[in-house]
Amino acid sequence: MADSYDVLIIGAGPGGYVTAIRAAQLGFKTAVVDREHLGGICLNWGCIPTKALLRSAEIYHYMQHASDYGLSAKEVSFDTGAIVKRSRGVSSKLNGGVGHLLKKNKVDVIWGEATVDSVAKGNGTGQVTVKETARAPAPKGALAAGTYSAKHIIVATGARPRAIPGIEPDKKLIWTYYEAMVPETMPKSLLVMGSGAIGIEFASFYRTMGAEVTVVELLPQILPVEDPEIAAIARKRFEKQGIKILTGAKVTKVEKGADSITATIEAADGKVQTLTAEKLISAVGVVGNIEGIGLEALGVKIERGIVVTDGLGRTNVPGLYAIGDVAGPPMLAHKAEHEGVICIETIKGLPTHPMDKAKIPGCTYCQPQIASVGLTEAKAKEQGFAIKVGRFPFAGNGKAIALGEPDGLIKTVFDANTGQLLGAHMVGAEVTELIQGYVVAMNLETTEEDLMHTVFPHPTLSEMMHESVLDAYGKVIHT
Repeated sequence: MADSYDVLIIGAGPGGYVTAIRAAQLGFKTAVVDREHLGGICLNWGCIPTKALLRSAEIYHYMQHASDYGLSAKEVSFDTGAIVKRSRGVSSKLNGGVGHLLKKNKVDVIWGEATVDSVAKGNGTGQVTVKETARAPAPKGALAAGTYSAKHIIVATGARPRAIPGIEPDKKLIWTYYEAMVPETMPKSLLVMGSGAIGIEFASFYRTMGAEVTVVELLPQILPVEDPEIAAIARKRFEKQGIKILTGAKVTKVEKGADSITATIEAADGKVQTLTAEKLISAVGVVGNIEGIGLEALGVKIERGIVVTDGLGRTNVPGLYAIGDVAGPPMLAHKAEHEGVICIETIKGLPTHPMDKAKIPGCTYCQPQIASVGLTEAKAKEQGFAIKVGRFPFAGNGKAIALGEPDGLIKTVFDANTGQLLGAHMVGAEVTELIQGYVVAMNLETTEEDLMHTVFPHPTLSEMMHESVLDAYGKVIHT
C-alpha cells in the first residue's frame, strides 16, 4: 500500500532526516513528516544561520582592527539587511540540500502536522494522521495530509524556546532566537536573559555590531555547563569587549514602552535595579515539543517535559520511539543525529549500545569560542577521581600569536590512577574545530601516554592540545 511504511518519522530536523536516511540505507520503506521546514530548527533558525551571522560579525571585527595586521580598512560599516539576507540564504541552500538527500535515498516527505493514533501490535502497523498545515508551503514532491501506517514510529519533534510567565516573547520588543536572527535594524541596546550558548552567542554578535549589551544570568556563573575556569576567562573577555554581565540575578518584571523595555533585575542579595533597552532576548532554555502528538493517550512515559527512553530510542510503548531534543538533554543537533542512528540500527537488529552522553562535545561560537567534552575538574573531583590537570595558554603558541589571537586556554583533566582522559575544556580562537581531537581520544579510551606520543603538526593551534597533556604530567615544553 502506498500509505504504509516500515518506518515513519515525525520531524525532519537533524535527528529526523538523518534517521530517515539511515533507515532507507538499511532497506526500510521510510517516510518523514514535517509541518514547516526540512532540516528543523538547527538548520533554519538555530545552528547554521547563527553561525552565518557570527561570521559576518567576525569579519566586521577584523576589518575594524585591520591595522593590527598591517592593513588599512577605512570607513568600515555594515548593512543589516544584507547580513540577514546572507544568513537566510545559507539556511535556504542547506534546506534544499536536505530535500535532495531525502529524495536521493527514496524517503517520502509528508507535509503537515502529525498525530499518532495507534502503534503496531504484533506484526501489525500503527497509524498516524497528518493534517494540513498553514505554517509553510510544502516542498516539491511532498505527499499530502492523510492517514498513514507504519510498523515503527519515531518521534523527533525537537524543542522550542522556553517562555517565562510575564516575560513572554511578543516578536517586537521581547525576542526569542527567531526574531534575534532577522533584525530589521541593529538595536542600540539589548538585554539578554540567560547566558547559555544561545544567549552568549547573540550577546557576542550584537555587541560586535555595536549594541550596548547586558547579560543577566540566574546562576553565579555564565555558561553554567562549562568548567568554571574556562567560564571565568570567557567572562573577562566579554567584559573587556564591553558586555555588561550580571550573575546571580534574575529579571523579575518587564515593562514595555513604545520602542523599548524596562526590566527590573533582582540580585541574589536582594538589591534591585532597573535597566532600559531597545530589545530583550529571552534565552532561558528550550522545552520539548511533546504536545499534540497523541503521546498522552498512548500512555507514553514523560518526565520533566521530555519523553523517557531506554537509551536506544525505545519508549515504554512498543513500536514508538523518541530521539533528539524531545528525548532530553543535551539538546544538541549532533546528539540527535547519533541518537537517531542508534535507534534505527536497534530496530534493524544490529548490535548497538546507548550513547555515552559524557562524550558528547558542546560548542559555543561566540568571540572567544568555547568548547568542551567530558567532566569538568570540579565534577571529576565530585565523582571521587584522583585527578591530574593540565593547562596551556594560547600565549605560548606560535600559530595563535601569528593569528593575532593570543588569549585563551586549553585545559585537560585525567584520572591520575589510569591516565584516562576524563574531560577537556577550551576557550579561544577556533576551539570548536579543535575539540573533536579529544572527543576521538576519549572514544578510543586513549591514555595520556598515547596523547604524549602523538605527533602534532607545527605550527598549528592543535599543538596546544599536546602541551596541555604534557602539562598535566609535568612535561610541558613551551611555558
